[in-house]
Amino acid sequence: MAGEQSVVRRLFSFPDPVNEVSARLVAGGVVALSLATIAFDLPWMTAVVAYGFAARVATGPTLSPLGQIVTRFITPRLALAERPVPGPPKRFAQLIGLVFSLSAALLALALDDVTAAYVVLGLLVCAASLEAFAGVCLGCRAFALLMRVGVIPAAVCERCADISVAR
Repeated sequence: MAGEQSVVRRLFSFPDPVNEVSARLVAGGVVALSLATIAFDLPWMTAVVAYGFAARVATGPTLSPLGQIVTRFITPRLALAERPVPGPPKRFAQLIGLVFSLSAALLALALDDVTAAYVVLGLLVCAASLEAFAGVCLGCRAFALLMRVGVIPAAVCERCADISVAR
């Protein structure tokens, strides 16, 4: 029983630290999937994008096909040094992505409002593009702000609290 709990706990964990290189590549994948969804008018793909975010929130890259492709195949083949960053802000950013992508999926598939779904997905493309191409993680910035105002306790990410105080 204890061994089973350990396996489940490991499965439903999020890496800390996170390799910023992999995070940016995953964001690039989200941009590509989302743009393909809009450009080729594939509303069902909103569910695929939402699943990816749900999997990454729950398990990091473990159950995310995009996360697996990036962490197992792409990142190891790049001649880039690993850039460790705190995990909790990245998980929070994935949660925000889940809210947006799930909203888009519900709009497209349950409410049959594809236009509204694509607008929401377009906003997600903007945020993911900032992460992928400029290294600006809006979810991470929101996480830092929520820590500064005391909504997220410092114990959630002590390294983040140290960074926040230093700024």
